[in-house]
Amino acid sequence: MKAITIWQPWATLIVQGAKPYEFRGWKPPRSLIGQRIAIHAGARPVRRDEVKTLLLQLHDPRYGTPCLHAPLALPVLEIAERNPKAGALPLSHVLCTAILGEPKRGDLCAAEFGEAAGNDSDREGTFNWGWPLTDIERLEPPVPARGAQGFWDWRP
Repeated sequence: MKAITIWQPWATLIVQGAKPYEFRGWKPPRSLIGQRIAIHAGARPVRRDEVKTLLLQLHDPRYGTPCLHAPLALPVLEIAERNPKAGALPLSHVLCTAILGEPKRGDLCAAEFGEAAGNDSDREGTFNWGWPLTDIERLEPPVPARGAQGFWDWRP
């Protein structure tokens, strides 16, 4: 099965159903659209400043609205803010699998979240394409795994 590594807290937000799109600067390979992929939480520790920015945006739309479902995202982000280094969110684990949908332009995905919606990343070029992730199947417990850039092979 193909897997994609996603930094925390975004990987857990996908598991919770709070993040319906993964944003990238590129379209996924056509052969993976409609296929089940693994969602891997990368080894990079949670960055408290990123979490604080997301919380601020979810509480006050004047700062822009990330493409997240706030009622599902807030509990995850509040846990991450309180315990960024305490392992509150798993790192270096496959958390779930999902069906990868037909990619959409990032601005069209953002429009679903309102006028103030926009990029939830400070990395240039990551908002070009939104990849819908549906039919989330959580792995209990999450499975330890080393990740990689781009798509990589994961054997459950």
